[in-house]
Amino acid sequence: MAENAITDTEAMGEAAKMTHEEVTQLAQLTPEEKAIEKRLRRRIDCIVMPLVILVYLMNYIDRNNYAAAKVQGIKGDLGLDDAEYQTGLSILFVAYILMQVPSNLLLNYMGKPSLYLGFFTTAWGLVSTLTSQVTGYGGIVACRFILGLVEAPFFAGVLFYLSKWYTKRELAFRMSIFYSGSLLSGAFGNLIAAGILSGMQGKRGLSSWQWLYVIEGAITMFVGIGVAFLLPDFPDTWHMLTPEMKHVANRRMAIEAAEADIDEAGKMSQVKGLKLAFTDIKTYALAIAYMSITGASGFQNYFPTLTSTLGYDDTISLVLVAPPYLFMVVYSLTHSFLSDRVGNRFWFFVYPIPITIVGFIIFMTTDAFGPRYFSFFLMMFVFAQNGTVYSWIANAIPRPPAKRAAAYAFINSVGNSASIWTPYTYREKDSPHYVTAMAVCIALQVLGFLMAVFMYFHLRSLNTRLERLENADVTLTEKELRRLQHTAEVEGIDIAAARRLQKGFRYMT
Repeated sequence: MAENAITDTEAMGEAAKMTHEEVTQLAQLTPEEKAIEKRLRRRIDCIVMPLVILVYLMNYIDRNNYAAAKVQGIKGDLGLDDAEYQTGLSILFVAYILMQVPSNLLLNYMGKPSLYLGFFTTAWGLVSTLTSQVTGYGGIVACRFILGLVEAPFFAGVLFYLSKWYTKRELAFRMSIFYSGSLLSGAFGNLIAAGILSGMQGKRGLSSWQWLYVIEGAITMFVGIGVAFLLPDFPDTWHMLTPEMKHVANRRMAIEAAEADIDEAGKMSQVKGLKLAFTDIKTYALAIAYMSITGASGFQNYFPTLTSTLGYDDTISLVLVAPPYLFMVVYSLTHSFLSDRVGNRFWFFVYPIPITIVGFIIFMTTDAFGPRYFSFFLMMFVFAQNGTVYSWIANAIPRPPAKRAAAYAFINSVGNSASIWTPYTYREKDSPHYVTAMAVCIALQVLGFLMAVFMYFHLRSLNTRLERLENADVTLTEKELRRLQHTAEVEGIDIAAARRLQKGFRYMT
């Protein structure tokens, strides 16, 4: 081992003697590779993104149709009181959280996102369809719990999946495009519900909320089967990529990460990835930040109920949900595009916070239609933070993939834990201002701000350390030497070039 260390150190000494131009060329794609990269990125954008957006659209429609079903009479038909309805809402997230980490580790180990995600998409479509047949409290709780189990693999799995295809400067905009699926579901899901309410009530002996579950669940099953056949797995196995494209796909991610983006061989690498994720303080800070967003956006589960306080009938209340969502689809894309272009996460996470707080305060303190409806548009700025935090996770949680998969799953679990208890803050007796719920949303946004401040200064500290390690005179540890050797072997380069990959990497603050 000592002999190898000496040899590696000598090789790195040779790297230090390289000219600046030679060193720069090693850490970036060649002009020919950049031309291939453009074609590669276009192909990924045209095939991968539409599929995951479509599935996310169905994911949110199937999850949130419970809120629309409330307006359509599910509480009365099943004989639910307020507490029972809220339990039916929150129980989904108990199951959702339980499945997150094991599901993502299994996804990473299997290496077949197409079959894995396609199967579970079809499964939750089936569960959603069968929910139309429940007749009481026990049935709706059971169906919602099972729905949480089969929906759990999707979201954290797709975040991990996209991080295998896109670099950190590409991710925020793509994450925002991906997240637009949920925003579109908020708009069109409620428009569909409004149409079903006005046209399907009583057809074939079914209530409008039952038709809602049948129609949307059937569409989801069809989409899930399509995903199993059409979604590519990873660059190495995608038949639509040429060998040159596969090489560039892997090389650009290696340059991005300052090391090869693969796991160690064997099943134990998944356990090791889990340990690495749980011993990284960034995992916990990002989890709490994400929880603050999820909790503050909990109003979406009651959006039709909140719009019904404006004084219109059930159909109009469902229609009024759409404009704020459509506004945020456009705004969040612009927001995330600028975040990528500027190369900043902190400020783009923080500036929506005071805007949302103003929205919560207006809703709590006014009764006129104009200000209260305008407050919904301000509240929606919480969704602009989502694309930013997803991208921040991708850059702040280092490789290997097993660690990143575990971290995504854990962060998503903690984030969605807010959805277990926040429904109980929307109490009927607090209508029409829901002061308790709005105050909780404000407190969670303040907590998110504190986590963002911590991340900003922590990542700056880590970047300072990385800058110091670029000094050729710094003696690297045995562990660092082994990691360089591993990257060199994967990339087919010498140890000097592998060290060059370490140069220039910085966490995005």
